[in-house]
Amino acid sequence: MAAYTWDLRNPDGGMLGLEFARGVADATECMLAHSLPERVNVTVTDEAGHVVAKGDELSSDASRPMARLWVRGDRIERENVWPDDSDHGRPVILPGGEVGILCSWWNADDGSEWRWQVEFSNSV
Repeated sequence: MAAYTWDLRNPDGGMLGLEFARGVADATECMLAHSLPERVNVTVTDEAGHVVAKGDELSSDASRPMARLWVRGDRIERENVWPDDSDHGRPVILPGGEVGILCSWWNADDGSEWRWQVEFSNSV
């Protein structure tokens, strides 16, 4: 299976922004991202380094601990969410770039607490 490199940068730091995460995962149409900054630039490239999709200054009004980053053609769309059952098995990128698979998620109805499990492997 093909792999994508996900580059996430916070555009608000310095002249070129600050790297938030850079990780590699199997090609997917949806990457979960934990604890994104208020605004983020996302570039997804294939194994040859060609840009698959890009999104600049992606933001969301909803304050949530996770975001779904959707590959929609050649662009990325951001959706801040409380994960649900449909997200189990999706890849999730953490600050710094480690990518795991979301195994479970629970949150209180009022959003005051959450608990989750992520599985990590040493292969893409």
